[in-house]
Amino acid sequence: MLHRCEVLVVLVVVLVAGTCFGGDWAEWWGPNRDGCSPETGLLKAWPEGGPKLLWRASGLGAGFSTVAIAGERIYTTGEEGRSCYVHALALDGGQKLWSTKLGKAGAPGWGGFKGPRSTPTIDGDLLFVVGQYGELVCLKTADGAEVWRKHMSDDFGGELPEWGYSESVLVDGDQVVCTPGGSKGAIVALDKRTGRLLWQTKDFTDEAHYSSIVIAEIAGVKQYVQLTPASVVGVGTDGTVLWRTERKGRTAVIPTPVVRGDKVYVTSGYGVGCNLIEVERASDKLQARQVYAERNIANQHGGALCVGDYIYGYCDSKGWVCQDMATGEIKWAEKGEVGKGSLTYADGRLYLRAEDKGTVGLIEATPAGYQEVGRFVQPDFGKPKTWPHPVVSGKKLYLRDQGHLFCYDVQAR
Repeated sequence: MLHRCEVLVVLVVVLVAGTCFGGDWAEWWGPNRDGCSPETGLLKAWPEGGPKLLWRASGLGAGFSTVAIAGERIYTTGEEGRSCYVHALALDGGQKLWSTKLGKAGAPGWGGFKGPRSTPTIDGDLLFVVGQYGELVCLKTADGAEVWRKHMSDDFGGELPEWGYSESVLVDGDQVVCTPGGSKGAIVALDKRTGRLLWQTKDFTDEAHYSSIVIAEIAGVKQYVQLTPASVVGVGTDGTVLWRTERKGRTAVIPTPVVRGDKVYVTSGYGVGCNLIEVERASDKLQARQVYAERNIANQHGGALCVGDYIYGYCDSKGWVCQDMATGEIKWAEKGEVGKGSLTYADGRLYLRAEDKGTVGLIEATPAGYQEVGRFVQPDFGKPKTWPHPVVSGKKLYLRDQGHLFCYDVQAR
């Protein structure tokens, strides 16, 4: 029998494991799904060799998931042997606390890119994540115990994308929202506690690609915005299609949409470029109007984010660019530095991460020009590609790379 003090300790541990604090990064691309960290008090420039490496965790397995951080824990995924797993690590030191099977291992599509792609989403005491073959699981954050399990194809009629499911699911209140794609309805909402299907968009049946849904209020209406290979769409919280505009992507449509006010910005690679869409109210309906279609940012999969009035990201033909969101005009472009990759914003700076040579750069987020204020090379950078986006949380920089996770101190002193 447990003594009273032991019971209290157990309760505290369980509560901390499932609690999200103000500085958490509890889901894909941060608290607002916009790639922007609320952290302040960070280094304005890095010393030679980069910020201090506090610790590294290894043995996480292959894959391209980045990390979610909630309370005193870090969550990620990885592939080992014939299975993929969800891992929970200690925030202080990266020790592995538990691992739970997610689904089968493998590399969908050509290229040999094995391992899970989805980043876990943390909501209180629950975790939600998708495997590359479509397994959708809900786990308890305290110990990794499985709560429920669904499958994007078997349960919702989704067709496996060429390179597997990559979406990081959205949790909104009691709903888990994600994109299996297909003729039964492209987007579904599930009860987060049971996995029961709440609705499916039967009048919106695009195939799924690799983008993740964002939640927004546009023209006074709360909605879910998604990018597919054929459309940009806004769906109501009850599954009603509020607006849709055709936009044809090529090969792989990956970046998360950017929403600012009543405007939606999307980009994808393979020469397609970027679009700005304004959503307006017409009588009792919403309608989408294209403001521009440009090739100024054709971003394959490193993401594009908005700081102030400007979009920053990597363009396949121009390098790192700054673009006026309202007009589409390029303010500057720099192809010779850092290299193609992903980015995150925090405290006036952009953290750039190259996909193929381990370089990590720090630049000022300004339309005045490319102004680099730090650079280092991450040890043991992965093959075939280093695709997980950097995360800045709790005044730390986290870099996931295949089986490794690196934690750097970026606090100003």
